[in-house]
Amino acid sequence: MRDDAESPHAAPRDDGPAQYARAEQEAIRDAVLAGGAPHCPRCDTHPAMHRKAIGGGSFGLGYRRTRDWFVCPRCRRSAIFDLKRGTRN
Repeated sequence: MRDDAESPHAAPRDDGPAQYARAEQEAIRDAVLAGGAPHCPRCDTHPAMHRKAIGGGSFGLGYRRTRDWFVCPRCRRSAIFDLKRGTRN
């Protein structure tokens, strides 16, 4: 198992709540909708976030969900959006 304390890219674990605040999530989503690359609002270097497509759906939803997962490579915080529908998850 990797010890993140030894990694030069790892952020300290005591730098605030694990989840992004609503305003931070909106900033990430707005950057993506504007066609840009979102950057982590928490890290002091503001690295570009990695984007991963999440497919699938639910039998009860009646439609196929397509979500995008944005992960900061430094602090590992993440946000998931259903960009087509404009919702957080």
